[in-house]
Amino acid sequence: MFGVIPLELSTLIPLLLGIALVAFLYSSVGHAGASGYIAVLSLCGFSASFIRPTALVLNILVATIGTFQFWRAGHFSWRLFWPFALLSVPFAYLGGSLAVPADLLKMLIGVVLLFSAARLFFRHGDPAETTTPPRPAAIGAGAAIGFLSGLTGTGGGIFLTPLLLFCRWSKIKPAAAVSVLFILLNSIAGLTGYLASGQAVPSSAWLLAVAAVLAGGAGSYLGSQRFPARTISLLLAAVLSIAGCKLLFT
Repeated sequence: MFGVIPLELSTLIPLLLGIALVAFLYSSVGHAGASGYIAVLSLCGFSASFIRPTALVLNILVATIGTFQFWRAGHFSWRLFWPFALLSVPFAYLGGSLAVPADLLKMLIGVVLLFSAARLFFRHGDPAETTTPPRPAAIGAGAAIGFLSGLTGTGGGIFLTPLLLFCRWSKIKPAAAVSVLFILLNSIAGLTGYLASGQAVPSSAWLLAVAAVLAGGAGSYLGSQRFPARTISLLLAAVLSIAGCKLLFT
């Protein structure tokens, strides 16, 4: 399994294009792309020890840009955001600090990818009406999502967005705006916990950051202003399904 970025153009260019495509598509729907980066890196044969911190770094960079874009477009709601974020950060730190056996982590990531795919397949338009989430439920859900995000190297948006939509607590654009800041905070906490456990970010991961930042900036701008999400969701779901099945069954 690879632990460094391959230097051959025949493998490097498809890898960078894959990361850029994920960053563009995910950022356009208010996510940062962790599960997509995991899919691309898994399909390219990278090790779990490389994938986890790399996905978090790319997530932080793309989520920072997305947070600004969705806030600037007027979609962010502090009232909706803070109960979910209250306990998510310390629990993301806790999840990121845990050492998980490679096989178990592989299985967890596979489940996360398939969960993401199912959510994307069945995503529909805005609910006709929304209600305010009960505060205890929001705080508890935020803690659980934060822990899982730190443990798996994702930002948690793949869980928070469908929760907000399925429970009719938000419409799509505000859910995206809340999720992208949630992703940013949990990714920072997860990476901090990972580094505090004595691990390090692979130096070669920063090469991927260039592609993610450029594409994520374009995607978050278009997504916050113009793009519908349905077609993008279906394409992403197909990619995540393939990667998730590869991790779980091969």
